[in-house]
Amino acid sequence: MIGSPHGHRPAPDAAVTGSPPGLDLGALTRYLAAHVPEAAGPITAELLPGGRSNLTYRLSDGHRAWVLRRPPLGGLTPSAHDVAREYRVVAALHGTGVPVARPVALCVDPSVLGCAFSLVEYVPGVVVRSREDLGRYSDAEAARCARALIDVLAALHAVPYEEAGLTDFGRPDGFLTRQVARWSDQWRRVATRELPDVETLAARLAEAVPATGTGTRTGTVVHGDFRLDNAILAVDDPGTVRALVDWEMATLGDPLADLGLHLVYRDPAFEPVLGGSAASTSERLPPVADLAERYARASGRDLGRLDFYLALGYFKIAVIAEGIHARHMKGMTVGEGFDTVGAAVPHLADAGLRALLSS
Repeated sequence: MIGSPHGHRPAPDAAVTGSPPGLDLGALTRYLAAHVPEAAGPITAELLPGGRSNLTYRLSDGHRAWVLRRPPLGGLTPSAHDVAREYRVVAALHGTGVPVARPVALCVDPSVLGCAFSLVEYVPGVVVRSREDLGRYSDAEAARCARALIDVLAALHAVPYEEAGLTDFGRPDGFLTRQVARWSDQWRRVATRELPDVETLAARLAEAVPATGTGTRTGTVVHGDFRLDNAILAVDDPGTVRALVDWEMATLGDPLADLGLHLVYRDPAFEPVLGGSAASTSERLPPVADLAERYARASGRDLGRLDFYLALGYFKIAVIAEGIHARHMKGMTVGEGFDTVGAAVPHLADAGLRALLSS
């Protein structure tokens, strides 16, 4: 889930002269020669910064560039790192008007890298990850960026998934009940400590699942981690989204779960998960209420139970953050910025409880 975007510049220390962790450049060069006709010659690779779940690399043969996604070096959850599923939804959405990278190849043969991996076209652009990144833009530009993301989210939720070939991609009926149960189960798998607020939040969410709702009845493609730094913006226009990335949590379900999670990322409680400077938490972006209103107008959906979707978003991030924290404690993370993630979990759980109590 918390992964590296495809279009961001690599960190200064990300360049490699040999195979970076998780890759075998010799095997990849042979794979591209056999399966990617436009590839020419040996490749180089850079581990893109910010990865918290699936690992993301930029590959180049000196003329063209691709992005490779593979599961983390160590995983604690059984279904959270399915790159084949991620690739399928990107391939289905390509050409629908939803901005995604061009799909290139999917390899499920473990003899190449020891795991499945996917390749998509590298999309040049800008990813706004930190407050410093956001500082390059004026207040008006930052607001346009936030509004553009809401418009793209509404456009995603308007895609007729049957026509896109995704009828069997998920089960919209009962989606919210299964989400609460799934993340409760994930918590039991990854928890490294006793945190009663997380258990309480899980129980209250199970009791508060909306009985009906537009999103629950109809269902749409949902991204599952719709966040500012999971979007590549045009270099010359922060109000243009060139590609959405990190589709590993995508499914068919309630679109308001996407909106709730997106709005939760505006809360400073999320900052430690991305090293303490998440651009999405900046006060320079439009307020949550304004973004919710824009989505309601664009989608025509009733947001009367937004409290539940916000609480579900907090719960989901808390569980994912604990999973990242658990992998870090076991030495299974690659890169920096993981030592602050665990501290965010109690605050996220508390915010989720407060969201439910406010209704």
